Amino acid sequence: MEHSSIALSHPGKTIKGTVQLTGSKSESNRALIIQALSKGNVHIENLSNADDTVIMQRALKIAAEPQPETQTINIGPAGTAMRFLTSYLNLVKGNFILTGTERMQQRPIGILVDALKTLGADIHYEKKAGYPPLKIEGGMFQNKNEVSIKGNISSQYISSLLLIAAALKKGLTLHIEGELTSRPYVSMTLDMLKEAGISHTWSENAIEIAPQETKEATLYIEPDWSAASYWYAIVALSEDGHIVLPGLKQNSLQGDSAIVDIMTHFGVRSSFEQDGLHLHKSAVDSDQTLFDFKECPDLAQTVIVCAAALKRDISFTGLETLKIKETDRIAALQNEIGKFGALLLEDNGIYHLKTSNVFKPEHITIRTYEDHRMAMAFAPLALVFDQIHIEDHMVVEKSYPEFWDHLKNQNFTITA
Repeated sequence: MEHSSIALSHPGKTIKGTVQLTGSKSESNRALIIQALSKGNVHIENLSNADDTVIMQRALKIAAEPQPETQTINIGPAGTAMRFLTSYLNLVKGNFILTGTERMQQRPIGILVDALKTLGADIHYEKKAGYPPLKIEGGMFQNKNEVSIKGNISSQYISSLLLIAAALKKGLTLHIEGELTSRPYVSMTLDMLKEAGISHTWSENAIEIAPQETKEATLYIEPDWSAASYWYAIVALSEDGHIVLPGLKQNSLQGDSAIVDIMTHFGVRSSFEQDGLHLHKSAVDSDQTLFDFKECPDLAQTVIVCAAALKRDISFTGLETLKIKETDRIAALQNEIGKFGALLLEDNGIYHLKTSNVFKPEHITIRTYEDHRMAMAFAPLALVFDQIHIEDHMVVEKSYPEFWDHLKNQNFTITA
């Protein structure tokens, strides 16, 4: 990855235009696994062009061409690919080493591996127990069809198992222990499986999928609501803003569509029109002081940075999973918002944003910690500060490759 920085500013502070977002990375990666298991029945439209999706496509192509020797699949920093492939590779012929970046090798995978081993998977750790790289022997012989998994660690573990469930000879009954974090992502997985003809039952904490085959189906990938969230922050921090985002659905499968309601509290009004979703700058009329990100943790950075810039002292819950993302996102946020005087303090699982000392720095450089969302969450600050510098700015290719080009189209000035 290119390690360079850019300077970002916006002379006019007014934002007006239309932005065509790429397909959802979350939907795309699920669709690719569904397609790979569909025996040619499932087709995909509007697939994301994000790095994570390209990596998934490349990995699935390797897996589809079995070799006598062990094949290494390096998914780089792609966390979704790591988790989904950890399950998928057990169903195909061949032996695989599944690995990634140094940071990926620090992100836990043991809960998912334990669940797969319970079902009959042959998986071994190449280095540290509980973490990638993994050695996976494909062609799993299923010896059980029930497994339990904690619901409060990562919903991707659950989605990973659900995506392969119908292809298992005995199907799968998945028991979710405790409270389920990021429930919309599990619902997204099940809804997409349903579109492909895979039925399920979900009763209390048990999801059951019987052995079954997909039907002929075309999965249309909605534009990415996570990407849309940055435009909400841009409109919120503008002096005057009106952005149109074509293709986004009012009843979306994506949990990050929660940004519509959240940003009403930060001066952005949304309207779904025939030509797309319209974002309008409006007066802030809210005294809400507590926001819960349990269902949409990927929005946390965007909203926290936006709130800090607007000098809103508010509190946040549901941030538990942020520590095991591309970086420790809590620590990264604390470090970077601290550069303009904001504090994010934790007390008993609740994070409190303090903005009384926020100031307008003459020079500010934002580290991105190899995390695409850090770069995009902080970029809107160019509407508040005279200029900001973003280090390692190309990390955005992981999920939103056109981000900087789209900013240029809205009259942001970007220089190397």
